[in-house]
Amino acid sequence: MSTEDALAIDPKTTALVLVDFQRGVVEGMGGATALGPHTAEDAVGRARRTATALRELGGLVVMVRGSMGLSGVPFPAPRTDAGVPAGVPVPPHWAEIVPRLTDCADHVVTKHQWGSFYGTDLEVLLRRNGVTTLLLAGVATNLGVESAAREAYDRGFEQVLIEDATTAFDAAAHRDSVSRVMPLLGRVRSTEQVLAAFARH
Repeated sequence: MSTEDALAIDPKTTALVLVDFQRGVVEGMGGATALGPHTAEDAVGRARRTATALRELGGLVVMVRGSMGLSGVPFPAPRTDAGVPAGVPVPPHWAEIVPRLTDCADHVVTKHQWGSFYGTDLEVLLRRNGVTTLLLAGVATNLGVESAAREAYDRGFEQVLIEDATTAFDAAAHRDSVSRVMPLLGRVRSTEQVLAAFARH
């Protein structure tokens, strides 16, 4: 994580976008495959701290959750070498926000693909609220979170990945995304660095 420059954040033009902090991901997949390098409990706790602090300063908090549809796969679903097998039942709680974050969001956006922007009203919501900077956190770093970051970069948003409020199903994949991809799309900081930026403002 960089410490080269003091992070400047204007809460009034900032949104915290929490990606896939939902029971089907955190409890379902996370239960079958341990999350890393940060535990689900730690990532959720840091996301909550950031959300609470930002909302107190007048910032926006948006929860993005993935709805896989009744078939258990995204739609449309092009063929891939590694994907969710067709016909896998979707748990009824799949898209439910994890309990510790249910009261944190100003808006909930439902997506049907990896990305948070494609086919959703996320961009309209952000633009109409005057948002120019995104704080990103969620599960999994190299999948839904990175997809959101790529889309946000293409749309000209400033963005900061909150590294320790983000985790993955593979710690190596998390580290690769954080070190190789995310610095090309924005800045990578810790929860404490983001909270310190709030305090400076």
